[in-house]
Amino acid sequence: MSVVDSPVGWVKQHIRKYIESDGAEGHEWQPGVFTLLLTTIGRKSGQPRRTALIYQPYGDAYVVIASNGGAVEHPAWYLNLAAENRAEVQVGSDVFNAKARTASGDERAELWKLMTEVWPDYDSYATKTDREIPVVVLERV
Repeated sequence: MSVVDSPVGWVKQHIRKYIESDGAEGHEWQPGVFTLLLTTIGRKSGQPRRTALIYQPYGDAYVVIASNGGAVEHPAWYLNLAAENRAEVQVGSDVFNAKARTASGDERAELWKLMTEVWPDYDSYATKTDREIPVVVLERV
């Protein structure tokens, strides 16, 4: 079954460059801002779904934010992970399987701060929605 990339045009182009260059292009999306590729299994379709996300390393794991730009609803990739907490992750040229978990409490607060240091817009996204924006830890399995 082929992977379905993000329906958002610029994200789809970003993913293509990332894949075609084995991470040489796209891993550093903007100066000092790095992205990974996350492939989840669609909770309705059963198809692999891929998107690009800003990340920060967290020990041997990686942290991503399910902001959806501050939209009312969680992004589809997060809902997919809630249904099946396994995913494929590509960081640069490194591709591996991961288990996802949502951080909470003090850990969430610490990781939110870590992520806003690299992408301050997460704080403004949080003001646009009543939902608590999930902070996700991707752990290599």
